[in-house]
Amino acid sequence: MTGLTTTDGLFFGKAGLNRTRVEGLVEDSMTGADDGELFLEYRQSESLTFDDGQLKNASYDTLQGFGLRTVAGDATGYAHASSLDEGAIKRASKTVQAVSAGHSGTISEAPIGTNQSLYVDDNPLTAMDFDAKVKLLQDIDAYTRDTDDRVRQVSVNLSGEWQAVQIIRAGGYRAGDVRPLVRINVSVVLEQDGKMETGGYGTGGRASYDAYVGADSWQYAVGEALRQASVNLEAIPAPAGEVPVVLGAGWPGILLHEAIGHGLEGDFNRKETSAFAGLMGKRIASPGVTVIDDGTMNDRRGSLSIDDEGTPTQSTTLIEDGILTGYLHDRMNARLMGTKSTGNGRRQSYAHSPIPRMTNTIMLGGEENPDDIIASVDKGIYAVSFGGGQVDITSGKFVFSCTEAYELEGGKIGRPLKGATLIGNGPDVLTKVSRIGNNMELDPGIGTCGKDGQGVPVGVGQPTMLIDELTVGGTAV
Repeated sequence: MTGLTTTDGLFFGKAGLNRTRVEGLVEDSMTGADDGELFLEYRQSESLTFDDGQLKNASYDTLQGFGLRTVAGDATGYAHASSLDEGAIKRASKTVQAVSAGHSGTISEAPIGTNQSLYVDDNPLTAMDFDAKVKLLQDIDAYTRDTDDRVRQVSVNLSGEWQAVQIIRAGGYRAGDVRPLVRINVSVVLEQDGKMETGGYGTGGRASYDAYVGADSWQYAVGEALRQASVNLEAIPAPAGEVPVVLGAGWPGILLHEAIGHGLEGDFNRKETSAFAGLMGKRIASPGVTVIDDGTMNDRRGSLSIDDEGTPTQSTTLIEDGILTGYLHDRMNARLMGTKSTGNGRRQSYAHSPIPRMTNTIMLGGEENPDDIIASVDKGIYAVSFGGGQVDITSGKFVFSCTEAYELEGGKIGRPLKGATLIGNGPDVLTKVSRIGNNMELDPGIGTCGKDGQGVPVGVGQPTMLIDELTVGGTAV
């Protein structure tokens, strides 16, 4: 099973756990239950920030612990501790058994085994020594300042983590995974004619630092940060109103993730609190709109060889040619809805119970030339990048702020805009998609999704597309 050799050495070697006794405790915990597992975790993480020409922050953290879960019906017993010792697991076992007391469940069938490995298991934190990391940040800072004399501030962050997990279930099932994750961010402040604006760019994925610290990679990040700041210096206040909106390829898929993706997670639909509940097999989007959630993409930030319940990830079609065809499931919600897990049971850490979460959520490309899509809009907005956003799962209503947007006039990209927000309704917005580009792109690897107080890394992607009408909030007087 994926990663077992590495994680056995960690949890049953260095940590000193006895595998036979631990498996026995898991068996005891699941008496009368429908499902459950022991989740073991060891994680190292670091973050270095170079700001105002000097190293401002350098942190290193080690996290370890376990989470033990018992599921009876739709009730969950969960206990966790930041120690990896059998005594703590035994105490947790007695606690979680309370939820299944008097319940006569039959333990659910274990996930299928897999040997898929979507990323290297090398520890990125040890791939470069500390001095080399600081030197890299210094080089990026100096290069940025030399490139543009309008630069007034540069901030560069390098972060990475190495997570090892093992999932143990009743009946002897075990699965392990070793997950690297790195990210580099560059942000700048430019000053021109007494006006200051910011720009930023980040990139990363499940790989070692080597994949992102080459000169070509970080110089591109610097160039994008400077370009975005330059655009913001020229931006005019955005007008308000209902207009056609062209969404750019790649990172604008975050709107799809928030406004549509969360509403297709199994727990919201089982409880019928999603705007998409009860619509399976119905048209919820324009013809040509196909959306998938794919956790099997090599090295991507949202990918996982197995999810946090031990289920191999997969590519799940959520919307096919405008028709709702699937939801995202963890094991509990799948069982209660009479289906199977899609490999989307995820948790932030051992201290959290798994819930249905997205991995890499993508709208597939169409057949149209992106330039033709832009040329078709007489007056509207071209949104290229987004910042923060909010969505109400029950109603589907969303608000997103644009960090880079332009006016469209006469089929041409015009002046950059600032202060633009997109306001709409998830179930409604996809029915207004009229043109889909052939240029599907993935985001650069920077997404983190929040749900129920848990944050997990995710990916998004989409092609250029035209939404015939969307409310734009602006600041123009």
